[in-house]
Amino acid sequence: MNSMKKLFLGLMIISAQLMFAQKTVGLKADDGMKKEFPAKLTKDKINLFNDNFYKFIAAVQVSDRKTIDALLADKVKEIVTDDVLKKVKEGVDPEKKFEVLKVGYYVSMDGVSHPNIKYKYAGDPAAKEVVSAVFDNDGKIVGVMPGKKDQ
Repeated sequence: MNSMKKLFLGLMIISAQLMFAQKTVGLKADDGMKKEFPAKLTKDKINLFNDNFYKFIAAVQVSDRKTIDALLADKVKEIVTDDVLKKVKEGVDPEKKFEVLKVGYYVSMDGVSHPNIKYKYAGDPAAKEVVSAVFDNDGKIVGVMPGKKDQ
């Protein structure tokens, strides 16, 4: 599992950098206002996100930078280096397939909710989270993080 930890370190760092880089000018904390939660993800959206995640993992395996860049959100493209992609490639077992474990939202530090899908390896009877992918609303990948070890 240690290699899995290293696997997505680069993209996890990208997500953290992205969150810290967000400008907070003009944001107000108003406890009196109702918080709005995003609508439940539709089957079509989930299918779009899954397709893009699977294409991303396949493109990483063959180092297809053009396809990878097409699947990444614009705001993270510049910081996803070849070294980061190499770590992702080394951490994914190309012999195993992923399947959805859980669908929800990831709330970034600036309060923005992003669609989030947690994946496990297909056929894993223990159903532990292997990786979590965060998307923008258009289905582009914003970040990929390793699953929690204590699940």
